[in-house]
Amino acid sequence: MTNNDILKTLRVALMLRDDQIVEILELVDFRISKSELGAFFRAEDHENYMECGDQVLRNFLNGLVIHLRGTKENPKNPNDVLAKHKAEIPKKDSSNRPEFKAAPKDPERARGDQSSSKSSSAAKKPKKKEFPKGNGKPSVVEKVVYKNGKNKK
Repeated sequence: MTNNDILKTLRVALMLRDDQIVEILELVDFRISKSELGAFFRAEDHENYMECGDQVLRNFLNGLVIHLRGTKENPKNPNDVLAKHKAEIPKKDSSNRPEFKAAPKDPERARGDQSSSKSSSAAKKPKKKEFPKGNGKPSVVEKVVYKNGKNKK
């Protein structure tokens, strides 16, 4: 794994936004802009992709320890910090979008090419083509017996 992969994985696992990562890095007096940070999360074949150096990852991990655990003088509970991150994530509000409701079928349009003047007995489903019982259908593939070298007794 590269440093970029580690940084991406931690961002997803801890549900961190770019501005929160910048704040975490500032806890250890390491300044980085959001655009520089975004270059770490790009695809490797992108022209603005940048390798995450050891120094950036080291400072992020040290800042993450302070962010989650707090300092010796002011300790924090990591579960509370993570719950706070989860609460900050905006939930998708489905009340803004109208719910999809299927329109009732139009009986005139559902008939297809049948005219509306035909009686209801003619509007029934067409009958399936019935084949005579037994060997009415021609055999397309003949049955093959496979012998795998074993004698059956």
